[in-house]
Amino acid sequence: MTALALASLARLPAGVARPAFDPRTVRVGIVHLGLGAFHRAHQAVYTDALLARDPRWGICGVSLKTPRATEGLAAQDGLYTVLWKGGGATRAQVIGALREVRFAGADRVGTVARIADPDVHVVSLTVTEKGYSHDPASGTLDLAHPDIVADLAHPDAPVSAVGTLVAAIAARRASHGAPLTIVCCDNLPHNGRTLQGLVQAFAAARDATLPRWIDDHVAFPDTMVDRIVPATTPDDVAEAARLLGVDDAAPVAAEPFGQWVIEDRFAGPRPPWDAAGAQWAHDVGVYETMKLRLLNGSHSAIAYLGFMLGHTTVWQAADDPLVARYVECMMADEIVPTLAAPPGVDLHAYRRALLARFRNRALPHRTQQIAMDGSQKLPQRLLGTIRDRRAAGAPYARLALAVAAWIRYASGRDEAGAPIAVADPMAATFARLAAAHAGHPAGLANAFVDLAPVFGDLGGDAAFRRLVVDDVAALFRDGTRATLARIA
Repeated sequence: MTALALASLARLPAGVARPAFDPRTVRVGIVHLGLGAFHRAHQAVYTDALLARDPRWGICGVSLKTPRATEGLAAQDGLYTVLWKGGGATRAQVIGALREVRFAGADRVGTVARIADPDVHVVSLTVTEKGYSHDPASGTLDLAHPDIVADLAHPDAPVSAVGTLVAAIAARRASHGAPLTIVCCDNLPHNGRTLQGLVQAFAAARDATLPRWIDDHVAFPDTMVDRIVPATTPDDVAEAARLLGVDDAAPVAAEPFGQWVIEDRFAGPRPPWDAAGAQWAHDVGVYETMKLRLLNGSHSAIAYLGFMLGHTTVWQAADDPLVARYVECMMADEIVPTLAAPPGVDLHAYRRALLARFRNRALPHRTQQIAMDGSQKLPQRLLGTIRDRRAAGAPYARLALAVAAWIRYASGRDEAGAPIAVADPMAATFARLAAAHAGHPAGLANAFVDLAPVFGDLGGDAAFRRLVVDDVAALFRDGTRATLARIA
């Protein structure tokens, strides 16, 4: 079968949406770091919608860690399909916003130079929480992280996202001095300001004169992004080929719902993303906290408990009456009271909509995909909410169970004794703790709560520790379903 490419666009079936512009006329004004499925179903879609009116904002997509994401896209002239799945139907849309793709590992110097190009005004990122080489509990740069150590030793050929940004900023200062806006789209609290702190810390370690220039010439707006985008499956590839009549090596599947709230704080020219449905805001924090706690926090709870119950996908877990009741009560009773509603948002309607989105059977979002990198995700998804509940003197039993379920999952064995493929930057530490406390759940739980990079000050809270330790012991002793039934 013919491959998707610029030459095959005109031959696609009439029901397939395609770019409303000629991709050959689009210039690159955005460099995006992290060329995964989420970016291609979210930021690139918003950008695709505005290129017919303003062709300056094409994207150069950069994969920092692996060439896999770039190979299929490069062969297809940057084109790929989004399969919109919801309401019992699937719609196919070909996206043309990616005008270049790069694997940074093949040309780190060239990647820095591309960001330093004066025609590039925006850098955006979706590198996941673990991609920022930071301490998730404190939000500060981990100067002992191997990638940061390597980048400080070889600053012109960086491997980390933070090192790449600082190298490009230094190159811009040395050449033309044009301002730059860096748009973080990952699930970090106050993501723009957090990234600004990481960049400033690295810059200070590299060149003491650089942080002041960054203050004057680089902006880091906060953002909130929302769309459920599971990993692409072989079935998605086959469905894309069936709908298009051509092969697509890089399709993505996503729900139709999408939201993007961006702080109106740019250092230079700004893409008109609002024309494509994005929202400018002076304060993104209320949107961000709502989404991190209600969507992401509930997602993580569903993933750990659902996996231990034998559910391989989120929709299966969310469809389990016991899990559904637990999540509904956790959101209504323990999470919503910690939130301020964004303008025009009904928090209870939002949480009800989330439950329906989690049950979308057309999106087989694997519980293990959500369960990845828990050590990086828990601080902002669950632990911040727990801190607020503690400060208010309010109960948080369901939130504590979600933390305990993470510990149970991260211990590396399911309820049948089969190994769990725990994907986490701290996986080796988890395996060591599990071996040291085999057969002693309370000791295991205490050892996990002692992990300062995850729990920070919560490790010193006796009531929190007791609640989590008791839940971990119950999960091992009674099983997930019985423990969940008692708490739900």
